[in-house]
Amino acid sequence: MLADRRERFNAGFSSEKYGRLQRLMDERTRASVQFRMAETPCFFAPETLEEMVQAGEELTLQLTENPEYMRDSAATVPERYRVPQESRRPLFLAIDFGLVREPDGTLRPRLVEMQAFPSIFGYQAALSSAYAEIFGIDDCSWFLGGLDEAGYWELLRQEIVGAHDPEQVVLAEVTPTEQKTLPDFHVHADRLGLRIVDVTALKRCGRGLVYESDGREIPVKRIYNRAIVDEMERKGVVPGFDYREELEVEWAGHPNWYFRISKFSLPYLRHRTVPAAVFLDDWMAGIGRDRLPEKREQWILKPLYSFAGKGITFAPEEAVLRSIPEAERRNYLLQERVQFEPVIQTPEGATQVEVRILYLWPEGKRMRPMISLARMGRGLMMGVDHNRDKTWVGGSAGFFPKR
Repeated sequence: MLADRRERFNAGFSSEKYGRLQRLMDERTRASVQFRMAETPCFFAPETLEEMVQAGEELTLQLTENPEYMRDSAATVPERYRVPQESRRPLFLAIDFGLVREPDGTLRPRLVEMQAFPSIFGYQAALSSAYAEIFGIDDCSWFLGGLDEAGYWELLRQEIVGAHDPEQVVLAEVTPTEQKTLPDFHVHADRLGLRIVDVTALKRCGRGLVYESDGREIPVKRIYNRAIVDEMERKGVVPGFDYREELEVEWAGHPNWYFRISKFSLPYLRHRTVPAAVFLDDWMAGIGRDRLPEKREQWILKPLYSFAGKGITFAPEEAVLRSIPEAERRNYLLQERVQFEPVIQTPEGATQVEVRILYLWPEGKRMRPMISLARMGRGLMMGVDHNRDKTWVGGSAGFFPKR
């Protein structure tokens, strides 16, 4: 974990610098950042990040090249939100790993989950840059795959905006001004020129969609989709169009992939980085019981569709499993619990870290690793919502030495 850089950073840290980091991020995102920013970036050996990058590519291909999985995952898309003209491959992937200590003492990645949906590409690039600027880190990089800042944003421009007028490309979200991710939206808008539009404000016009701006109806050519179906259902939000209709609009990140590569994928994966997982209905029927550890203390129960770790039960009792209605059990996983190693040495003690690798997968090309996102925590759960009362935890960045 690059102990020399960790010691150097900790020795030079000050609350004044951390305050400057917070103010700079508010300024550069034109918002009040609601994520808790960790006091430090994380310093990784390049080979550690490369192992995660490679594992993420292998896991994704294991799914997309498996006809059985592709057939089964198609059924996960709710009929009401099944969008026509699905892309052959997901454009965006976010794949999360924790680090475990092997018996020989080495640190190796273990999969937490994967999602074919865009993450905070804009915010994360801004945060990484701000860490480097405020703390004077000039010997590390944070863009993956040999990218620099210009190349990173050019790739995002090609895949999100394409050849269209940016005014006709919208970042669509549910009540975007109320989302914690608004700072990320602002960075996208500032760097790419696209428009941020509430999904309810997109209206049908002929075979296309429009949104209104300054009294004008602007045609929509491409949608950078950030709207989550789960949230629309939970809040009773009705989009301004029917997802099932054949529309003359392109999707930057086809919505169907949000369901097709998700927690649902875990029981299908066989890989050195993947903890055992079984659908609850299969386990109840006696299928896959040999895959889980004998002790229930090593199990977790999680719903397939939830946000920020909501609904996860540790060491679930038999009564809890049987209390879930039979018709809903396919929407739950029993999974092997993995003990992540506290590897980030901080003034508050050793801290665990979860690393998200963000990818683009352009049509007809290989998956492209773009940037990493780190989340530090010392509680049972890694999400920032579960570490609110702690310091030296929260959203962070993955740095590695420049070659």
